[in-house]
Amino acid sequence: MHGAPGLALAAATLVGCASIAPGTPPPQLRAARPGELMACGDLANLTGPIGTVILQATAVAAGPVPVGNGSQPAPAHCLVRGKVNERVSSVDNNTYAIGFELRMPVEWNGRFFYQANGGLDGVVVPALGGIGGGAPTTSALQMGFAVISSDAGHPGSMGPRFGVDPQARLDYGYNAVAQLTPMAKGLIARAYGRGPDRSYFGGCSNGGRHAMVAAVRSADQYDGILVGDPGFNLPKAAVAQLYGAQQYAKVASRKTEDDEPDLQSAFTPAELKLVSDKVLAQCDALDGLADGIVSDVKACQATFKLDTAVPTCAEGVRDGSCLSVPQKTALSNVFAGARNSAGKPIYASFPFDSGIGGSNWREWKFASPSTRDSGAVQFIFATPPMVDRPGGMAFTLGFDMDRDLPRIEATDPVYRTSSLAFMTPPDAANLSALRNRGGKMMVYHGTSDPVFSSDDTAAWYERVQAANGGDAASFARYFPVPGMNHCAGGPSTDQFEMLSALVAWVEQGQAPASVTAAARGPGASVVNAEVPANWSARRTRPLCPYPQVARYQGGDVESAGSFACTAP
Repeated sequence: MHGAPGLALAAATLVGCASIAPGTPPPQLRAARPGELMACGDLANLTGPIGTVILQATAVAAGPVPVGNGSQPAPAHCLVRGKVNERVSSVDNNTYAIGFELRMPVEWNGRFFYQANGGLDGVVVPALGGIGGGAPTTSALQMGFAVISSDAGHPGSMGPRFGVDPQARLDYGYNAVAQLTPMAKGLIARAYGRGPDRSYFGGCSNGGRHAMVAAVRSADQYDGILVGDPGFNLPKAAVAQLYGAQQYAKVASRKTEDDEPDLQSAFTPAELKLVSDKVLAQCDALDGLADGIVSDVKACQATFKLDTAVPTCAEGVRDGSCLSVPQKTALSNVFAGARNSAGKPIYASFPFDSGIGGSNWREWKFASPSTRDSGAVQFIFATPPMVDRPGGMAFTLGFDMDRDLPRIEATDPVYRTSSLAFMTPPDAANLSALRNRGGKMMVYHGTSDPVFSSDDTAAWYERVQAANGGDAASFARYFPVPGMNHCAGGPSTDQFEMLSALVAWVEQGQAPASVTAAARGPGASVVNAEVPANWSARRTRPLCPYPQVARYQGGDVESAGSFACTAP
């Protein structure tokens, strides 16, 4: 995308730094300066970079903004909507564009926030700046950031079928961010009279993947990266979901109306609660306190053995007090990580944790494979797209881990970039560009995430450590969230706010030693139904930077102040 007078890239006054050796303190970035909105309505008349069309520029009074079935509060701001690079595909004849909205507060803190959305994208959700955790009490827009969101280059009405278009694949993977970042900074410069002093990027799930990709591909454009439950190996994780469904199908006890295995019948809620209870029985006290939270995840994996911890059912018995041998085999295979017939790993292992007994775990493991995951692999991640195959459960169970897996890293004359290349961060552990310019990165991941493995994120962080002489914590820290499912929920303290901590680290040099997280029991703004009844409704715990573990030091067992982050 070429520059133009209206939205000049000069707004992004970021300068690359020379390489610095591991162990050398990264440079300290200056704090952002506040500003006030100078223009709004006339932004609709701007001539932007080639391919940019501004559809709307409207002043919005302070008040609630509709979001889904509810609303969220927002300060007075300027709302700009538009699209970039509208085109008609030569492959499927559909019309594509990168849709976006940018919300710029009247009272600006001098910062820009790229809100990366989850799932398959496809919808321009309100650019309020969700900042992660179960139910944040604020947003980036409320905090004074200018915030952009996008559909990543395709309409949601297409579902995964946008993957038939090669360019739509690239836009979804990384190019929408590359195109929108300088455009947004140019709009901000016109609205406030100057560009943002500091720029931040955040998202969870696929949004966390976007964030990890941006940390490598757009390191010169962002000062702080906030990453939640990242699917940074999303093509492999999606295949692992198909693998899991194939394991569960072997022990499903009934069929659907379509005469397909009903994966929900593979394990009853009572059976999975049994596994959760046995995990707690063996692992809960390993961190110094039996409190319903497994903080020492590594120690738990060394201690907990499914085969011996959970009773084995006698033939014909299924009352929630035991698991059959085939059930144990299926669950063990899934938690060990997807593999091909030769035993070669496809995706990471998963840690046994207390969150296996909840509704989010069930939904991702038993419902998602034949919907979200099968569609993504079939149309977006396979080269060429497997358009000739039946979809849904038939595709899920028919996917061959030997014959079909190579298609996620394949290319051809039409699809010249593989899904592993356009979806994953190039050389994910090489964050030298971000580090060298003083950028910072905070990552969190629920240890009971059923779709993207926290083991994968921990292994990534260990590679970052190795690449930085053991000093990755000077610019990047990973915070496991015990018991939390995918981005939220589970028997966990899942309400936390890391953006303020990230800003303090980037702009003040205040590295986060821990982050305080709270439970969302009765009385919370959004209640987490899976908070155990014997917890305080607002229990707090410190989230510790990996590999540290929160250990009880004495005092009130419901207070974060009674715990310290210590070496494992």
